[in-house]
Amino acid sequence: MSERTTDTTEPRTRGDCMGPATEAFVTHRNLLFTVAYEMLGSAADAEDVLQETWLRWSGVDQDTVRDQRAYLVRVTTRQALSRLRVLGRRKESYVGPWLPEPLLTAPDVAEDVELADSISMAMLLVLETLTPTERAVFVLREVFDLEYGEIAEAVDKTPATVRQIARRARVHVAARRPRGVVSAAESRGAIEAFQQAIETGDLQHLLDMLAPDVVLLGDGGGIRQTVAQPIVGADQVARALTAGLPTLRGKASVEPVQINGCPALMIRLNGEIDDVVAVRVDDGLISGLYVVRNPEKLSRLARETAVSR
Repeated sequence: MSERTTDTTEPRTRGDCMGPATEAFVTHRNLLFTVAYEMLGSAADAEDVLQETWLRWSGVDQDTVRDQRAYLVRVTTRQALSRLRVLGRRKESYVGPWLPEPLLTAPDVAEDVELADSISMAMLLVLETLTPTERAVFVLREVFDLEYGEIAEAVDKTPATVRQIARRARVHVAARRPRGVVSAAESRGAIEAFQQAIETGDLQHLLDMLAPDVVLLGDGGGIRQTVAQPIVGADQVARALTAGLPTLRGKASVEPVQINGCPALMIRLNGEIDDVVAVRVDDGLISGLYVVRNPEKLSRLARETAVSR
């Protein structure tokens, strides 16, 4: 098993003492990363946004900054919006379904139910259906509870316009997000059924938990084989699982982990991480199965990533 450490990347400084700009950035770094990640669904791009934010922040006259947290969030949001538009063009040529880059998170992330819900694979996929500005406004307001005036400065809109965008985004998300509050026990039950299917070859319990409208998505990025298109419906997903899961028995090691604040599975072949499996649960049934196999999206899973709000 790979050693897990918390990602604590921070700006390089001379000597052991941090200047006020560096200290402020390090203090808010996990928050800024979470803002960028929720807007982008990509940890690698979120890290790039933080580097760009740091470059701008390090050149600011600190005496002119009234609220360091608000200023940093504003800069991060603007950089993430620019990156989000680039990502949109990149996804148009992406091979197969696109899924968010999974994060290995600490168990205590799940204790903050709102944070865990906001970074879950299911919610990040819902956020993908918003426009860039709607996504920024929704994340800043609903997850980080920023005032409309602060959000207006970040997205270069008037507070009145931001209120309208927030209202529209809330309605949009409410129609697509998981129905009701999903307990950790329900998610764990789904993951345990998936693990049992791999380790014993008995798929019946897992198949019994599939919702009629379940969707299976696989992200191989054109590098590793997975489902080329979304598979929809319990019968179709059951056929795909029945064909694929038995081939892993005796070959794969399966480890329950916390991915994006929710129970998930990490599957290894020959000691190397092969894929991550996450689920969406609605009304006690599995309505979404998300399998990430793209190795470029699995590189951070040797260590926990710190998130906060």
